Amino acid sequence: MNEVAASADRTGAGGEKHPEPRYSIGIDLGTTHCALSWVDESRSDGERVAQGVLDIPQLTAPATVQALSLLPSFLYLPHESELSAADRALPGQDAAQPFVVGEFARARGAATPIRLVSSAKSWLCHPGVDRRAPILPADAPEEVPRLSPLQASTEYLNHLRRAWDQAHPEAPLSAQRVTVTIPASFDPAARELTAEACQAAGFEHLTLLEEPQAALYSWIQASGGAWRKQVRDGDVILVVDVGGGTTDLSLIAVQERDGSLQLQRVAVGEHILLGGDNMDLALAYGAARKLAAEGKQLDAWQTRALAHGCRAAKEQLLAQDAPPSVPVVVPSRGSKLIGGSIRTEVTQEEVLQLLVEGFFPPAAITDRPQVRARAALTQLGLPYAQDAAVTRHLAAFLSRQVEATTRPEGAGFVHPTAVLFNGGVLKAPQVEARILQVLNGWLAAEGAPPARLLEGAQLDLAVARGAAYFGHVAHAGAGVRIRGGTAQSYYVGVEGNLPAIPGMEPPLSALCLAPFGMEEGTEVALAEQQFGLVVGEPVRLRFFGSSVRRQDTVGTLLEFWSPEELVELQEIELHLPSEGRAAGEVVPVTLHARVTDIGTLELHAVPVGGHERWKVEFDVRAPSAAAQG
Repeated sequence: MNEVAASADRTGAGGEKHPEPRYSIGIDLGTTHCALSWVDESRSDGERVAQGVLDIPQLTAPATVQALSLLPSFLYLPHESELSAADRALPGQDAAQPFVVGEFARARGAATPIRLVSSAKSWLCHPGVDRRAPILPADAPEEVPRLSPLQASTEYLNHLRRAWDQAHPEAPLSAQRVTVTIPASFDPAARELTAEACQAAGFEHLTLLEEPQAALYSWIQASGGAWRKQVRDGDVILVVDVGGGTTDLSLIAVQERDGSLQLQRVAVGEHILLGGDNMDLALAYGAARKLAAEGKQLDAWQTRALAHGCRAAKEQLLAQDAPPSVPVVVPSRGSKLIGGSIRTEVTQEEVLQLLVEGFFPPAAITDRPQVRARAALTQLGLPYAQDAAVTRHLAAFLSRQVEATTRPEGAGFVHPTAVLFNGGVLKAPQVEARILQVLNGWLAAEGAPPARLLEGAQLDLAVARGAAYFGHVAHAGAGVRIRGGTAQSYYVGVEGNLPAIPGMEPPLSALCLAPFGMEEGTEVALAEQQFGLVVGEPVRLRFFGSSVRRQDTVGTLLEFWSPEELVELQEIELHLPSEGRAAGEVVPVTLHARVTDIGTLELHAVPVGGHERWKVEFDVRAPSAAAQG
């Protein structure tokens, strides 16, 4: 792999020459695993690529390093006397880090979960917390150091960068084109944070790509050009991605234009915090009930340790040639640490029963995710989906997106013609079969043909491989591109100017800033509409998103909408500089919206007749924002 770098150059703005990036690198920054794949541009041509996966050196035990294709997304914060610097050292590091990342972190943290940072990606998209604050591990005592979700994500990326640079000293990662994947349902704030973590890790040529699209790119590349024989004009591909933290649903239409097939992402599901983490907890509670029946009661600390043990057991039991059962050991809290450990086992039958019947039960297309009344007080934590049934979330998605594609007369939901699965949970053939059974039952009820399975996806590595292939296709201009743009339409709230009325707030309208599918790198100006912007004192901006309103254009002003049409995003508080004006003055402005090259959203306010330009960023300090003149 350590080959001589390509000699092609590119010229910078000042006339200086920089080496042309040789590799297109794809990174899957996952909830439970990270992976890195690469395409060697010097040995690739169009759809025929020289591609590989980086084996990532990581600690698997104290002072023991092994290179694995997956880097578990876990970070362990050892006690100062627990591991020496030599125990934590990795090849190529100038000094040992005060923490451990990867396989050893996951194993060590299963026994001491209060020192384990996990699910950082899920926390990164949680709008109810300050994602730059040191809040992880979420339930750690005061003496345990903490990291922010942003810092934890950055450290995973730093680990990948160092591993790449060690294997490719002639082509450092900072000089290559890098595509990092995100859930399609990430809101602008979560996208901004992911980009910030990548920049902090030294990624200079960055693109963000939705994970379901990456999975489809991987399937296209793996087909060796035969994908065109497996899909046809008019097909609607449903991508079902059940990962460690989220369930991602997307629809991609196949269209023929100018004699060639093109792919268009036409719908994205809501952000559903439902995945492998939920299944690990369900397995843990099931195992805890077995232990309770044996007279062995677990406390909260032991239950968390049991959940981490069940995660490892689940992955073993879903693998090929899996054993019938896997033992799980729960550490003792007493003084007899060796003799007092509690043992149980998780069987393959239990895992499949839980996954298939618990998370993928039979459902009708008219079913919707169940919502229960919430208690007034709740523990702070991740906002998991209340309903664990992925099939009911799928029914709601297909019904809500009925206008996303051309549909047969009388159809009550989108009729997918093909299905692509992604995510480690879907390794189990029983789960795949259940989803297809439920979906094809819905289709048969409306007289539609069954959806066919697009086979050949490598579930653990598909996202990273697809991201690397996308980077190659985007650079080379050859091969198929999935067109998409923004995954939602975005709106900003505009408060009505009415006299004060006791007990009534001023009416709020929603102004469309960026319609669904607005392409990256484009900017629009609402030059014909003027608004008043308060400067010199704290104000708030309310933003909304919609995955179903496709007819709205830039400047559309909504007076009324249903809860199903618009979902409120995180409110942003900011303080715009007065620039010599009186505090509280209302300045007439026009608005400019821009979708950046990496798919994040920017809003600019330009005073009428002036030269200032205020940029409102999705700075996700909860709840605040930055304003730049």
